[in-house]
Amino acid sequence: MKVKLDENLGALGAALLNTAGVDVATVVDQGLGSAPDERLIQVCAAEDRCLVTLDKDFSDPVRYPPRQYAGIIVIRLPGQLRLSLLERALAMIVEASKEAEVRGRLWVAEVDRIREYQERIE
Repeated sequence: MKVKLDENLGALGAALLNTAGVDVATVVDQGLGSAPDERLIQVCAAEDRCLVTLDKDFSDPVRYPPRQYAGIIVIRLPGQLRLSLLERALAMIVEASKEAEVRGRLWVAEVDRIREYQERIE
C-alpha cells in the first residue's frame, strides 16, 4: 500500500507505517504543509497514494468521491489524540489493507473497527 500521511499524523505515524512495510510519503516532507484540502487530494491522486488523515473533511464522499482516488482513510479517535490509540488505529489499518483493497474506497478507522463508506447505486 502506498500512502500519503497528512501533516496532522506527524513523523511518528510515518515511522510506524514504515516499520510495517508501508510505502509512506508525508505532506510535511513534500512541502505541502497547510496546503488546501483540494490541492492535497489532487497530489495524492497524481501520485496514486491513499490519503491517511485525521481531517474529518475528507470523510465527505460528495466532496471527495472515493472512487476517484487511491483511497481515503480518515482516523477518528475519541477525545484528545493519544499515542496509544493512534498506534492501534494505524496497526488496524495495516492489517485491514492486507485483507481488503482501499483503492477507490473511504475507510473511517476508529479505535476498534474500520467502517467503509458504501456508495449508493441508484
